[in-house]
Amino acid sequence: MRVEPLATLEWSQAVELAGELSAAAGPEDIRRAWIHRAPERQVVGLYRVLSKFEPDLPAPWWLRALAAGGLPTRTAAFRMEDEVAKLLADRPGWVYVPWEDGYWEYVPSEVYAAGEAPTVPTTVMFTARHRGWLDVLPAHRGSAPKLISVRGLEDLRNRLDVIEAT
Repeated sequence: MRVEPLATLEWSQAVELAGELSAAAGPEDIRRAWIHRAPERQVVGLYRVLSKFEPDLPAPWWLRALAAGGLPTRTAAFRMEDEVAKLLADRPGWVYVPWEDGYWEYVPSEVYAAGEAPTVPTTVMFTARHRGWLDVLPAHRGSAPKLISVRGLEDLRNRLDVIEAT
């Protein structure tokens, strides 16, 4: 019997984050998968090949942006993640959530009311859907409201007071 590895299985191992994530304080703490360490050209090449067959292949925002030609390097993406982390970690109320791509929640926006589901807190996340690379999901209950596009770090910095009030 001959066993051949499946490409998607190979990919799932490539993106799998090693170690304990619950103590992660920022994106640098979750950069432990093969896609974070392997040569960038190899990572992007494998992603491009596999995503032709599986368009919804799990991948971090920066890899989608790199493969599409929107970002110059993985290092530039990591630098942006780290700059956003510094900005939000220095403000009270923001907590890093290391699951999947990692995102930031503004805990004071999470409201609990008797008999109702808790509010999903205001969330800042990275995205490859536009060149600002950041989206804000306002606090909400029930169906999610429209994402707010942010045009990079300076735009986030300038709009944080308004974002925290949503």
